[in-house]
Amino acid sequence: MLVEHLVGIGRRDAKKRTAHFLLELGARLKLVGLGSTQGYACPLSQYLLADALGLSAVHVNRVLREDGLATFQNGQVEIHDLDGLMRLADFDKSYLDHDGPLLR
Repeated sequence: MLVEHLVGIGRRDAKKRTAHFLLELGARLKLVGLGSTQGYACPLSQYLLADALGLSAVHVNRVLREDGLATFQNGQVEIHDLDGLMRLADFDKSYLDHDGPLLR
């Protein structure tokens, strides 16, 4: 997991980093019954999200709206195109090392 996070900071651009973060958070929340492939509640502000990703809040806002794959508004993440978001992020859920159905 650490390697995946280091790759996220070092090799992914802002769009891919944001998409990967949203997918990972969604997968983890789904595992405990608090999310689905359509979305989940996320109490983080865009400023906190930006800090976690090493980006500016303005950049995060722009990235989230750019492709229409997902939206983050009013504490809710909505995933509009899961497959597209996964392709963009090059997301491979296997690094989370869980036996459960994370993104089905």
